Amino acid sequence: MGFEPTTSWLPAKRSSQVSYIPKACGKLRELIFKKQIPSDEFILQKRNFTCKYFFMTTQRLNGSLYTVIENKIATVEFGHPASNSFPSELLQRLTDELNNLSSNPDVNLIILKSEGDGAFCAGASFDELLAVSNLMEGTSFFSGFANVINAMRKCSKLIVGRIHGKAVGGGVGLAAACDYAFATVDSAIKLSELAIGIGPFVIEPAVSRKIGKGALGEMTLAAHEWKNAYWAQEKGLYAKVFETKEDLDKELEIFTSKLASYNPEALSEMKKVLWEGTENWDTLLYERASISGKLVLSDFSRNALNQFKK
Repeated sequence: MGFEPTTSWLPAKRSSQVSYIPKACGKLRELIFKKQIPSDEFILQKRNFTCKYFFMTTQRLNGSLYTVIENKIATVEFGHPASNSFPSELLQRLTDELNNLSSNPDVNLIILKSEGDGAFCAGASFDELLAVSNLMEGTSFFSGFANVINAMRKCSKLIVGRIHGKAVGGGVGLAAACDYAFATVDSAIKLSELAIGIGPFVIEPAVSRKIGKGALGEMTLAAHEWKNAYWAQEKGLYAKVFETKEDLDKELEIFTSKLASYNPEALSEMKKVLWEGTENWDTLLYERASISGKLVLSDFSRNALNQFKK
């Protein structure tokens, strides 16, 4: 699933905490988005409501996740100090949050994004991959992205991806599982799994659904090559590619505001239509996780991973 060296953090007691920041929090809310408020927690009483925010910086090694709901749009942002890669805990938290938003009547649309100006997502946690010692652990490890992709697939709300930078492995899977994706010229993609003795088996159904088997094969077999954002757009992974992040964000705001204003029942029904024929993913993705879990224990993978570790 594409891997980036990482370590682990974030107390388990915070693993399910998500923040909702109403627009009326005004200037304080703006400062938080700019990350000018370093406190872990604040509560603001204003206009007869409570604005509560748990600030999670990407220095915490189990990752950060927070949600903002505004004008019927839920913006879900994840982060990790190792190029926004995913340890298992963060994958589970994202899965749980998507499931919660799916049944939230105050949400018509979801934006999925990641923190910072670097990579969008470097895939799964390299440290956790190195720690796999048996088939059960391996299957569980690779099931993390299966859980997220299935949550995105079954979510009743359309999901728009903000892919601001490079995506590797599981990051490509996340982009593919979005119903619509905006990107920048920096949003190159790569499937590097064969280089470490496994393959993009779990994310393959989502990626193939968007770009086709031929393009998937081109990416997978050339595991060392990056495909640029315009290639990804041509193949159908990205709907639009922008020169700058600022241009992306302007168009994203216009597009999502319009989309969120439409009949929510129609949006939900359209979501079902877009994902017709994927019902078997409830079993398929976990079968694929088992394949990867077995392969990662092979001598080839162990040797390749040790080379990365050095």
